[in-house]
Parts: sequence; C-alpha cells; structure tokens
Amino acid sequence: MQAVQLLARGVVNKAPRSLVTTSITNPTYRLFSAAAAQQIQTSSPGLPESITRVGGPEAFPNEYPGQNYIFNWALNADGVTPLKKSAFRITKPLELKVAGLELPKTSPLKVNAKSERSKVPEAGSDTLDFDTFDDALQNTKDALSLSDSLFCPEGHAPGTRVGVRVISNMGTNISSDLVAYLDRAPKRDPKSQAVTCYVLSGTEEFSGYAIEEVEETAEDGSRVAVSVATVVVTGKKPTLKRIVAGIELSVEGLEADAKERAEKKAAEEKAE
Repeated sequence: MQAVQLLARGVVNKAPRSLVTTSITNPTYRLFSAAAAQQIQTSSPGLPESITRVGGPEAFPNEYPGQNYIFNWALNADGVTPLKKSAFRITKPLELKVAGLELPKTSPLKVNAKSERSKVPEAGSDTLDFDTFDDALQNTKDALSLSDSLFCPEGHAPGTRVGVRVISNMGTNISSDLVAYLDRAPKRDPKSQAVTCYVLSGTEEFSGYAIEEVEETAEDGSRVAVSVATVVVTGKKPTLKRIVAGIELSVEGLEADAKERAEKKAAEEKAE
C-alpha cells in the first residue's frame, strides 16, 4: 500500500513526477520486474496474484553491427534473406572497419575491366538464354542467404548517378576495393538500386547480366517505366575486374534504354 499512498499523495500535492518516483527508497518498486512484483505481492497480500505474472525485461529492437532491420528488408526485396543475421551495408570506409574488414589501399580505385567484358554475356543473347540466367540467379540468391556473413558495398557507378549494390559473401579485398571503386553516394534509408550485383565465392563459375523494364511510382504519383540491371558473378574466387565488367555493361544498357525511351517520348509529343 506504500506505493499507492505515495502516488496518491503526489497527485494531491501536484508534485512533479520525478519527485514522486524518487521518494520511493526501494528501487525494485520502480523497476516493477518479476522479482519486484513478487515482493509487492508478499508485502501487500491484498493484491491479486496476476501481479506476479510479469515477464523479464528485454531489449528491443535487437540490433547490432550486421543486424539492421531496415537493411534486412531491403535485402529481402533483392531476394536475399540473411539467415545468419550478419549483413553489412558498406557505403564508406568507416563501415569497412565496422564489418571487420581492411581499408582500401588506394582510393579512388581505377579498374580496367575491358578484358573481362566478353566473359559477362547479357541474358537473351546467343551465348546466354534467360532460363539459364534465371536459374543461376536463384541459386546464387539461395546460397547468399545461407552465408555466414554478407558484405554489401553500395554507391554510384563511377562518373554517373546510377546506384549500385553488391551483395557478396566475400569480405576483405573485394569489398574494400569495391568501396574504393564506387563513387560515394549520399546515405539514405536503404532501397533497391538500379544495378544489383550478386557475387558468390566457393562455387562453380558463372557470369552474366540482365536488364529489364519495371514500373516505379513518380513523385506526382504517376507510374513511369525505368530499367534495372542484375549482375551474377560466381566462382571459386570471383575477381574485381569481372564484377566491374558486369557493372559497366549494366550501366551502358540502362543508359541506352533511358535514351530510347526519351527519344520515343519526344517523337510521340511531336506527333501530337
């Protein structure tokens, strides 16, 4: 009853809430944990037994480096679920250190990937059909979901405003170099990027990319057509040049699609 009397006295005297709570000398009353509830019930037998049915305290949300709910949802939208709860979004060098990775030795990093471009065919071409690409993509997503850790460098393709996200199970060297290669972009809440690269090590070799047209909602609420690109690079130890080749080819394809849509729109407006 002491706690009830103190509360009533605080209301009558219009005492500040802080004065009321600090006037209770036994801190277990204020914590109101399971142990405190048992003590209150023992000292005040008139209270119902339900007061003792109080769960222990838990910290929420349960986030830590590598476990971020918003970023996990963004990865889910990309088809990858970090089941081991270890996925690092890396947009700047400092976040490499948070992920336990080394800083890049050279930044910005220039990469000459011309020799690798022929080894990254486009889906729908003579050398890579859509079914083969789709199967490889799904298998890579599934394997990445089961990886112990995911490392996800993110930024703009060099010299452009095209957003790129790499989802990989490869840490030091590849992730560090990709952070140095990509232009740094303003950090906002994570969302799907125009180019998404799925990079998996420790498996058979495969490389390819695909470009598809999707609809997005514009600021005025209208639906507009845009193109997005998907790159898949797998192997025992995928190289930086192979990944960069996929990014470069994707950016060129996206720019060609955007130019074609603009020309088509201009022609339709002229015809009107």
